[in-house]
Formats: sequence, structure tokens, C-alpha cells
Amino acid sequence: MTNQPTYSLQQLVLYFLRLGSIGFGGPVALVGYMHKDLVETRKWIADEDFKQGLALAQLAPGPLAAQLCIYLGFVHYRILGATLVGIAFVVPSFIMVVLLGMAYKLYGGIAWMQAVFYGVGAAVIGIIANSSYKLTIKSIGKFNIESFKQNWLLWLFFIIAAALTFFTKQEQVLLFIAAGLIYMYVKAPPKWLSKTTANTFVLLQIGFWDYENEKLIKIAIFFAKAGTFVFGSGLAIVPFLHAGVVTENHWLSEQQFVDAVAVAMITPGPVVITVGFIGYLVAGFPGASVAAMATFLPCYLLTVIQAPYFKKIAKNESIKAFVSGITAAVVGALVGAVVVIATRSIIDIPTALIAVTSILALLYIKKIQEPHIIAVAAMLGIIIKLIL
Repeated sequence: MTNQPTYSLQQLVLYFLRLGSIGFGGPVALVGYMHKDLVETRKWIADEDFKQGLALAQLAPGPLAAQLCIYLGFVHYRILGATLVGIAFVVPSFIMVVLLGMAYKLYGGIAWMQAVFYGVGAAVIGIIANSSYKLTIKSIGKFNIESFKQNWLLWLFFIIAAALTFFTKQEQVLLFIAAGLIYMYVKAPPKWLSKTTANTFVLLQIGFWDYENEKLIKIAIFFAKAGTFVFGSGLAIVPFLHAGVVTENHWLSEQQFVDAVAVAMITPGPVVITVGFIGYLVAGFPGASVAAMATFLPCYLLTVIQAPYFKKIAKNESIKAFVSGITAAVVGALVGAVVVIATRSIIDIPTALIAVTSILALLYIKKIQEPHIIAVAAMLGIIIKLIL
């Protein structure tokens, strides 16, 4: 990492404030924006530094785009840069989801709002299904015989995680860790493994200040766990959230959860910011704040702690194998969660058609993005529910 920046910290913070305000398209699109703007156009960040940051974001748990922006802030301005850039990137979308949470609590029972989310919820199923398909191809391999033979162990983790998530309707953190350790042992066992035992590591009306201390503690613990064990794309957090928020703690209904994912799709910035919306519905503004901080703090700490030493870490084959094993299980869990949510959210022929059309549109229309799908689905929901 070079120590001669050609830009000021203020310029970098303002860039990420803008990106967090208008950057639609999910983690892959956000990473693309950063590379084009900061490496190619403005030449603030060297391509080598950008690639190292991207590798760290892929190897460590946490939301991919947020981790990369924190690393880029660290490149020239160390901890202060990482902190300010991370805050600037997350705050705009956090404010948006809190405002949407207020509107949802205030208008959620009104017919037009229900009609909007009738269509949007079905589209979200299609979007998540499409994302899980792309994640599977990227993380494990294509759906063909050659890939099954070459990566049979990763596919096994994928299938087991998908099945367990579907049948138990809970996140399997121990399975993820076990998959990582097994794959590391098979592919690249560290030298110390044979000698030692491995250790695993209107405000009242809209519920603005409606919370309980005990619930806030539960929210902090749950979302910190989600932020610590989720690798890769922001949507990989869905099975964690679904199991904890809907199945275990019963904080939200199935429909409310799908609506929360929809909110993440229609707002810019990191997809994981849906945790702010969920936190708001559960415990008002304090819940939103605690959920967001608990989710993003682990990835921030992991990034700034590892950044100075990452060149050595990135070359460690054991760590790469460990992460590959975990990723296969996490993606499998995402697929299982999609099936669980779909069985409860696809309630009739129109919602099934919206979901299938959303998948096909994202697969075959290159220029279309998730917010476009959401907008069309919302209009279809209003037409189907209120006009037809």
C-alpha cells in the first residue's frame, strides 16, 4: 500500500457518501462502480491495492461491498479513513430504511401498501433465486458433470446445507464452520494441524422509540452473529436472518420478512442494510441502530485488523480452503432459505408468474437491475389487487 495519496480524505468520504446514496444494483455492481471511479477514472487507488481489498472482502465474513470500501479508506488514511468511509457508505441507506420503516408501520395496513408488497414480495423471491444461482456458479462451479466431479466435496456441503436449512428452517453455523475445517483439512491442511487441536473462533405511531432493553440485547447478539458468519454477497445473509427473525424469535411474520428484503432491493448502498429495516420493525430506531452496528462492526474490525498483514494472509492456502468450504455451505443455505420463503410467499398464480418473470428478466435482459424489477412488480401488485 502506497503512502502518497493524490486525493484528500474529504474527497474520498464524499465519494462514498454519494455512492451510498445512489449506488443501486447490489454488491457486484457496487464493486464495479468503485473500480471504474477510483481506479480507472480518478486513479486514486492503485489496481493492486483494489485487488487486495477485494480479496480480503471475499475471504473474510461480512458484506462484500462494505468491506471493500472500508479497506479502500484504509489504503492511504488508515483507521480514520476506514472509519469515516465506512460510515459515509452505510449511513445514507440506513436513513432510507428507517424512513421506510416509519412508513411501513404507519401505512402497512392500508390496501395500497399491501398491494404494492403483494407484487414486490413475489419479485423479491425471483431476485433472490437468481442471486443464489449466480452465487452457486461463482462459488462452486457450473451445473455440469465436470464441475460435480472436480468439486464434489463443495457440492456435498452445498446440498447438505440446502437440505438442512429447508427442513429445519434454521441457520446452521456449526455446519458452516465444520465445512470450512473439513475442506481445509482435505485441500490444504496447515502444518500445525497434525500437532495440535484446531480451535474455532407521529414517532409513537410509527414506533420510533418502541423498544425493550432485553430485546435490544437479543438483537445485538443475533445480528453480530450474522455479521460474523456471512461470507460474500449481501444476500447470503438471508438464511441467517430468516431463521432468526421469523422462525426462532418470531420478531416478524413471513410477509414482513419478505417486505424487509424488498426494502433492501429498492434502496441504494449495501443490501445488508435490510437489517436496519428489520431492527426498526422489531424495536424502533434503537433496534435499527443496534442491528446495523452489530452487523457492520465485525466486518469493520476484521478489515482494519487484517489490512496491514493481508498480503501474507491472502497467500495462505489453508485459509483459502477454509473459506471455500464455508462459502459452499452458506450458498447452499441460501438456496434452502429461498425455497422456504418461496413456499410461503408464492400464494397464487399471479405471484408465481411475477417471480418467474423476475428470474427470466434478470437472466436474459442485461441492462435491467433489481430496482427496475421492484418498481414494475409494485405497479403490477396495485393493478392486480386494486384495479382488476
